[in-house]
Amino acid sequence: MKKKKQFAVLADFYDRLNGADYNMYADYIENVFKVHGNGRESLLLDLACGTGKLTEELALRGYDMIGADISEEMLTVAVSRAYQKNLSILYLKQDMRNFELYGTVDCIICSLDGVSYITETNDVKKCFKLIYNYLNPGALFIFDINSAYRFKEIFAKRDFFLADDGVYLGWKNEFDPKKGFCDFILTVFTENPDGSYEKKEEVQREKMWEKDELCILLQDCGLEVVNVYGDLNMRKVIPTDEKWYFVCRRMI
Repeated sequence: MKKKKQFAVLADFYDRLNGADYNMYADYIENVFKVHGNGRESLLLDLACGTGKLTEELALRGYDMIGADISEEMLTVAVSRAYQKNLSILYLKQDMRNFELYGTVDCIICSLDGVSYITETNDVKKCFKLIYNYLNPGALFIFDINSAYRFKEIFAKRDFFLADDGVYLGWKNEFDPKKGFCDFILTVFTENPDGSYEKKEEVQREKMWEKDELCILLQDCGLEVVNVYGDLNMRKVIPTDEKWYFVCRRMI
């Protein structure tokens, strides 16, 4: 199968199929601000923002938002929707491994396992160093990744099928436990007006990062790990958590 750009095929259907509760995620971020913030969170960067659903939700709550993503297709959806809703959001086509901003921000967010898509240690370091550079002193970096449990016990053992009004997604997983890579082989069928279906394919890859491994990399890049939670309710991590939610702070 020919490998294509990640999210080029899924952009138009991503929000319909992923099942994410962006309102709940925005609540989580604001709760993190209350518990760990400095009370000065105003300008936020949503890194690997995708179609901008979380970016929009935070903009509606009064934050000045910047969204950055490598996928032109995802950003096209984000910009169009922000325009329709009359939201003033700055969207940038940026690779999170070498992104650039015009200045520092009060918080950087990377949701829905964006960091998991960085598959090389040196690239993670580049990303974390840039996050340090663009955060104001003492500001927060909030992100989540898929846990080791999810890779080993779910992705390695299951495939998925998702459907929503004329869109059908077949999701096959190929997990390499030695290298820690998981390839998601995605096949999308979309219904045409005449009742026929169009088939498109895409391959995505994530890396299974161990929690302690990332903590060391964060610390080395000047980012203190304040806490790691097991869910959006800020619960303590347990072995069967499918996601890990990191809260970090730029050390002064």
